[in-house]
Amino acid sequence: MLEARASLLGQIRQFFAERQVLEVDTPILSAAAGTDPNLDPVCVPARGEGEVPLFLQTSPEFAMKRLLASGSGAIYQLAKSFRNNEASTQHNPEFTMLEWYRPDFTLSQLMDEVEALVSAVLSLEKAERISYGDLFQHHLHLDPFTATLDTLQQVATEHIDIVMESSNPDHWLDLLFSHCIQPQLQAPVFIMNYPVSQAALAKVEEDERGRLVARRFELVVAGMELANGYDELTDAAEQKHRFERDLALRKAEGKPLHPLDLNFLAALEQALPECCGVALGVDRLLMLKTASKDIRNVISFPIDIA
Repeated sequence: MLEARASLLGQIRQFFAERQVLEVDTPILSAAAGTDPNLDPVCVPARGEGEVPLFLQTSPEFAMKRLLASGSGAIYQLAKSFRNNEASTQHNPEFTMLEWYRPDFTLSQLMDEVEALVSAVLSLEKAERISYGDLFQHHLHLDPFTATLDTLQQVATEHIDIVMESSNPDHWLDLLFSHCIQPQLQAPVFIMNYPVSQAALAKVEEDERGRLVARRFELVVAGMELANGYDELTDAAEQKHRFERDLALRKAEGKPLHPLDLNFLAALEQALPECCGVALGVDRLLMLKTASKDIRNVISFPIDIA
């Protein structure tokens, strides 16, 4: 497995070298943390009086975008990332993320490049491209853009033996997707056009039906999410508004509130170039390459023996 990982990392670096995408290295510790209500960063407590706590990155995104705003051009990074309370057959609190950004790329061009990389590693068939809404319509006969909370809860109880208390529709959509739809997506598929409430750091636009959708995609292979890409938001004011909305959601859910990354917001104000970016789980890619069913099999020291 050590040899398989080394071979995969070499293959990734060769892929980007051939495309003249620059490898970068950014800090994993920061005085700020992401605001995403679904992600919990690992906090490093302050060591002395007057010092502030630090956070291990959940992804290298903010630091890489600061480089983009400084004129780096196309960049990628193989980064250690950390997410607290995430441990399962597909999750380890410490994991390896491949993240890259392409100035002046369209979302379609980025999907082409993601597919080229993954296909080179796994020899996959061509990935289908389908909208988030169409997947829900096909598998659950449900429109995720118009369904009421009561409807989502009813459909969930019909299909899933689980008890969950939440008034957030996205929690129910995530539950339905992860339990009822994603396991059925065995052939590679790019899922596009998510609800605006799931835009995160992506731009928003109208789709062909006149609905506002998030300009993002996810790649699912063999029922496992492998990559998550955005047409990156470059509006600093809108990004700050989304951060504040996320903090309000975290507060409502009783989660810790972390300091905003003001350096990142300053980089957006400086002028982040129009770009598309994607994060890909290297450990999951290695799982698929080696036909492993558990992420612990592809990590030298998973959390239970770290």
